Amino acid sequence: MGFTPANLSIFQLAFSHRSNSSDSNSNGGSQNNERLEYLGDAILGTIVAEYLFKKYPHADEGFLTKMRSKIVKRKSLNSIGEKMGLDLILSAQNTTRLSRSMLGNAVEALVGAVYLELGYHGTKRYLIRKVLMNYLDIHELESVDDNYKSQLLEWCQKNGQNVSYKLIARYKYEKRDRFKVAVMVNGKKLATADDFNKKSAEQTASEKALLTMGVITKETVAAATAQS
Repeated sequence: MGFTPANLSIFQLAFSHRSNSSDSNSNGGSQNNERLEYLGDAILGTIVAEYLFKKYPHADEGFLTKMRSKIVKRKSLNSIGEKMGLDLILSAQNTTRLSRSMLGNAVEALVGAVYLELGYHGTKRYLIRKVLMNYLDIHELESVDDNYKSQLLEWCQKNGQNVSYKLIARYKYEKRDRFKVAVMVNGKKLATADDFNKKSAEQTASEKALLTMGVITKETVAAATAQS
């Protein structure tokens, strides 16, 4: 962290997954990292937006939006969490089997904990210097486009097609919610995908749909994966 937290319990809570928690209060809260994850998600998005705004003074809104999405998306946060070694802390704090999505959630919860500890400016300094500059290649991200949901939407708009997503099933797997999503183009189901995160399932389903339609190839997917 680079500093000794005054309130260590908040940081311990940041790595406590809800599968370990059975006690909830009347407002739906419980002793897990979901509230910190909620807070961290908002703070992270704001800090990254400000960082990009200052880093690219001549970039338009579209470029900035895409860059922010590339940084704060689940796949990027999972990779950052892995590089930070958060899996070791999660393993020590939880009895449930770890999934990759838990890494990204822990990154967001950690940002929430840092915010409560240091405030906005301290969190911005920590996030930029200790996280973004150490675990993310911003310039490499400029040429990466693995937002398959966005690519599918753009292709459909250009070709007069309608795209939508349908939640087929929501079920429990290892005490966690898992989502099965279908992507529909002009009402026709092109692909399905399962994931612990609904947005991640939509991304995977979109990737499969683009491959099915021949809009992208396995080679372009492999190249984007290698860069991200």
